[in-house]
Amino acid sequence: MQHKAISIRPFIGAKDFGVTSDFYKAIGFASKELFPDLTLFTFGVVSFYLQRAYIKDWVDNTQVFMEIEDLPSFWNTLKSLNLPEKFPGVRVEPIRHNTWGDECFVHDPSGILWHFGEFKNA
Repeated sequence: MQHKAISIRPFIGAKDFGVTSDFYKAIGFASKELFPDLTLFTFGVVSFYLQRAYIKDWVDNTQVFMEIEDLPSFWNTLKSLNLPEKFPGVRVEPIRHNTWGDECFVHDPSGILWHFGEFKNA
């Protein structure tokens, strides 16, 4: 039996919930507080939950891949935000070209690694 998926929303942790919330707003996510310890962040049709929870081993091993249309433009926006200067612990890494497509990387204030990528046309 086949079912239609509507969305997938991972839960990610935050070492400093307030700083991390501000970080995601700065890169373009809209936020909606659901509870004092849980916020829904949305970027277009993509969403995730940020929770006021920090387990170092869990956060250190969390990676999220988000497909982006027009990665070079998105990268230029990321660079212009000066995120490492505004948010301690944040790192941004430039676009890498792979056989499957291109991606850049952002480590959020807690250390979660985001892959922002664009697939090559098949």
